[in-house]
Amino acid sequence: MVDKEVLLKIRDKIKKKKPKFRRQEWFRKKGLGKKWRKPRGLHSKLRRHKKTRGALPSPGYGSPAEVRGLNKQGLREVIVNNLEDIQKINSSEEIAIIASTVGKKKKIEIMEFAINNNIKVGNYKLI
Repeated sequence: MVDKEVLLKIRDKIKKKKPKFRRQEWFRKKGLGKKWRKPRGLHSKLRRHKKTRGALPSPGYGSPAEVRGLNKQGLREVIVNNLEDIQKINSSEEIAIIASTVGKKKKIEIMEFAINNNIKVGNYKLI
């Protein structure tokens, strides 16, 4: 079994080489946007993998399965809405992310619990 830190470094190298996948003809019409849509046209150069048209998403650009879905520190992010959610977190493998809909009063309660139980919180800064 390969070490998790090694796999995270491999993932970083893969992601640096990954091109930006843009929709076909995204530069011609403003309304298309830069989001990816699969080319389906019969004569589409992008669908037929012509070199100058750019790359299509394929499995080769994916992360190693053991580290897929983990953040940069190698922890799985778990969204927390209340104290019950944060009590279920395994601090060695997971990191808490406080939901955007949580108010200030409940955030303080969640942060106090996290500090007392050595649970990392990813999106909250102590003042």
